[in-house]
Amino acid sequence: MPGATAHAPNHDWTDPHCPVARTLDLVGDRWTLLLIRDAMDGARSFTEFQRRTGIARNILTERLRKLTAHELLAQRTAPSGRRQEYVLTDAGRDLFPVVLTLRQWGERHAFAPGEAHSTLVDQHGTPVPEIAPTAADGTPLDADTTQVRKVR
Repeated sequence: MPGATAHAPNHDWTDPHCPVARTLDLVGDRWTLLLIRDAMDGARSFTEFQRRTGIARNILTERLRKLTAHELLAQRTAPSGRRQEYVLTDAGRDLFPVVLTLRQWGERHAFAPGEAHSTLVDQHGTPVPEIAPTAADGTPLDADTTQVRKVR
């Protein structure tokens, strides 16, 4: 159901009227976004998430529980039938542009020129083009050409 993650019971929002603040309340810590990143890259099991991230078991348990409670991940029985696995929900998959934008920012600002880093490619092996937000008329948008309209 669209928006279900935003209506978690008894959630104490940092800023209840700000979509950025609410999103950060849900996925704004390092481990949570790395788990989403790895789920997008095919990680499914508790062990695989732990191996890929190096996260402590207790923190991983809490983050997976939170991601499941807020319907960003869902649990299902693995094909082997012996374990549970985690899969992205539609809401979790909707974080792809967020993860992509963070990746592209990191490629520009977190590495020295020429320093090796991983690359995201499409199904044909072509690097994914940079995301550039545009207005309805195609004009590029940035912090200087947009403003927040506050709730009154």
